[in-house]
Amino acid sequence: MPDEPTLGEVVRRFDERFAVVRDDIQQLGRRMDEKVDQRIYDLRHEALSARVGTLETLREKDNEKLVATRRWLIGAVIVPLVGILLPVIILLTRGA
Repeated sequence: MPDEPTLGEVVRRFDERFAVVRDDIQQLGRRMDEKVDQRIYDLRHEALSARVGTLETLREKDNEKLVATRRWLIGAVIVPLVGILLPVIILLTRGA
């Protein structure tokens, strides 16, 4: 009989184990709160992919605008300027 624990020891050991299990459950709860749900992750990923696609499209449009502006500058400003200045330069060099 002396090897058997008393009722008080059994209750104390049970309370210790119960406290350990309660702490483990609280830790699991905290870890679950920190983890992102897969559906939310997928939704965020899809939204981010859509935003990247939109930004790429806008960048391509801006690039096309830049090319169009460059063509306009060459066609509307530089070519006529050369057309006007070239004969004037030729006249000045031959007339001098």
